[in-house]
Amino acid sequence: MTTSVDYNDLASQLQGQFGQGFTPAEDYVEVPCAFIAKAAEYMKNTLGFDYLGMVTAADYADHFEVIYQLQSIKTNSSALLKVRCPKDKPFVPSLANLWLGASLQEREVYDLFGIEFTEHPHLKRIVLWDGFKGYPLRKDFKGKAYGASD
Repeated sequence: MTTSVDYNDLASQLQGQFGQGFTPAEDYVEVPCAFIAKAAEYMKNTLGFDYLGMVTAADYADHFEVIYQLQSIKTNSSALLKVRCPKDKPFVPSLANLWLGASLQEREVYDLFGIEFTEHPHLKRIVLWDGFKGYPLRKDFKGKAYGASD
């Protein structure tokens, strides 16, 4: 069974490295968008979170959230990081340079939510076809069902 980290301790460590703005919750740490790449690199290289298990997103009324699940194979521990980004400019730095598995998952989030990952090596649609209008996992998506006629 994987153990979860102490999120208060993790937020304190990240604040010690990068300053304020790291907010602990019961089961995650909220990371300022500008620091996600540095925080993820610190967690990988210093804290030993060598595996990126998941990148996904959530759509809220006033913002998007990108969620990262990091795991340490050596210590059998897991940590969740969340990053908020505004709906009008949904940009988050890519982590594909740290974990190759982030590339595919960031493309999926981009394709379905429209959140762009800056400095991604090949950000393009992966599930839907080129020319598809909109992002179907957004709450405001009003597209027609696949195969529906005009």
